Amino acid sequence: MPINSRAAQERIKKLRNLVNKYRYQQHVLDRLEISEEALDALKHELKKLEDEFPELVTPDSPTQRVAGKALSKFKKVTHASLMLSLEDAFSEDEMAEWEERLHKQLPARHFDYFAELKFDGLALSLIYRDGVLVRGATRGDGKVGEDITINIRTIESIPLALESNPVASSNRVAKSARGEIEVRGEALISKKGLEQINRAQKKKGEKIYANARNLAAGSLRQLDPHIVSERKLEFFAYDMIIKNGHARHSEEHEVLHKLGFKTDPYAKVCKTLTEVFAFHKKITDAREKFPYEIDGIVVSLNDNELFARAGVVGKAPRGAIAYKFAPREATTKVLNIQVQVGRTGVLTPVAHLEPVNISGVTISRATLHNEDEIKRLGVKIGDTVIVGRAGDVIPDVKKTLKELRTGHKRKVLYHFVSKHAFDIDGLGPKTINALLDQGLIQDAADLYDLKEGDIAPLERFGEKSAQNIIEAIAKSKKITLPRFLIALSILHVGEETALDLAEHFGSLEAIEKADSAEILTVKNIGDVVAQSVHDFFRDEHNQKFLAKFKKAGIEVARTARRKPGKLTGKSFVFTGELDAMSRDAAKAAVRALGADASETVSQNTSFVVAGASPGSKYAKAQKLGITILNEKDFLKMIG
Repeated sequence: MPINSRAAQERIKKLRNLVNKYRYQQHVLDRLEISEEALDALKHELKKLEDEFPELVTPDSPTQRVAGKALSKFKKVTHASLMLSLEDAFSEDEMAEWEERLHKQLPARHFDYFAELKFDGLALSLIYRDGVLVRGATRGDGKVGEDITINIRTIESIPLALESNPVASSNRVAKSARGEIEVRGEALISKKGLEQINRAQKKKGEKIYANARNLAAGSLRQLDPHIVSERKLEFFAYDMIIKNGHARHSEEHEVLHKLGFKTDPYAKVCKTLTEVFAFHKKITDAREKFPYEIDGIVVSLNDNELFARAGVVGKAPRGAIAYKFAPREATTKVLNIQVQVGRTGVLTPVAHLEPVNISGVTISRATLHNEDEIKRLGVKIGDTVIVGRAGDVIPDVKKTLKELRTGHKRKVLYHFVSKHAFDIDGLGPKTINALLDQGLIQDAADLYDLKEGDIAPLERFGEKSAQNIIEAIAKSKKITLPRFLIALSILHVGEETALDLAEHFGSLEAIEKADSAEILTVKNIGDVVAQSVHDFFRDEHNQKFLAKFKKAGIEVARTARRKPGKLTGKSFVFTGELDAMSRDAAKAAVRALGADASETVSQNTSFVVAGASPGSKYAKAQKLGITILNEKDFLKMIG
């Protein structure tokens, strides 16, 4: 039956109120009176009416959660008040020290505390004007965040309009919804949600996400809200900033809940630190049962006036602290490895460790299980390792941090992105360190799985710098064979050897298949180098590493054999600075004429080209009687 505009407006209003009511039941109260199918039917009717009468669509309509085209970038926004970080405490003693500092700052006071779960998600700021959501932003550096309103609107547990919620009816709640208010809280993805997304990623052969927090952060920085809506993020509110605010933090939680937000259902007022400790133990014991990742509790002064008077130290408020869980994993050093004989005669290798506290227990030994496990871990005495302990299970070594032996992994990656190898602009040591420290990469091949959303949330990185890095990585996918061989950090293979191998075999596949005898036929390669190259390509770990590059789409160009030229059979070494060209350009010039360019002076060297401020190579050339050319003579020779 046709419907006129006035009737449609009335029906749309009623549908919106009903959909918002059931949204509140489903996403805040976790009890939906009707089936999800029935709720979908109501949303569908509302959408059809709004399509028929587009002039009746308003920004706070439930149909407008996922709207608009993908953005090209996010705008920066300045927070009206700082979004501070929290100081951490890991023990009752550290909590007692915090209370002592509070008493010095606020003498002769008794403190009530408010204790709540510390969700491991992404902090957000939501701005409402007269009950309507107008802006959502990330924390950023605490002063300046990014406007991600288009993505925040996709989160069903964030109300688009506060006043449309039928429970927001008391005077105190209605007052809180008027004017401008800021709501702060945590966006996160449930453990179950992470599992579902990773299953889908695995099926598509795409990247598996390490944890829910990284997934939530990366999701909210997607430029396309349709992608964000598929991630099923949730939001828990924990703070509100309004003019003439509430006297107690606990009251803020009550009002937020009545305004339509999810809040922590376990949060409580604690009269003493002893009650705080009991609450912390209760949450610790139940930690694994929570549907979300939490990493402790947040303890605040419940009296907001006292909280404000306590002030700020550094970037943290004095009146609140994060009381973290005892770690389930920790790093320590292996002091010794001994074999233990069990009651049944079974031999078990045991690592003796520098004592470390894990889950409230001091650990000084951990099982290595068997010889195969030692080989898998590659663990040695003196290594830094990650040790884990779950419940009453015997502690074991989870991982060996081999890169901490000599900084080897980092150096290999620095070399991989350098100008002589993949030459990836913007990927210097600081960026590589940040990517390693955040667990975003384990080896060089992982660079090609990175997305802008992985890099942008990192400290000191913005959207533009993240975009530039991703573009530079993509640009590096096409590479010459000599550069690729240099990038692999094969023992004894430098620039000249890589070029000799490339020119002899022509392709990476041919080198991979070659045996040591065939590699030995390459000019300038002896037994040691031939064996090193052969062993590298036969190593199972390296084969998997190379397979990752192929999967990432790295294209290694074939190399043609060098054509004879007027300098064929000659060998050049360069030292000092040239004016007319770079040293790399000079090497390329002599190679194009059939000569070799080497880094070391020997009896086989034909010429040493000396520029300004020559080094020790000049003296060695004099000692060996090698012909030394100045830049002018060299340019004349190759001209």
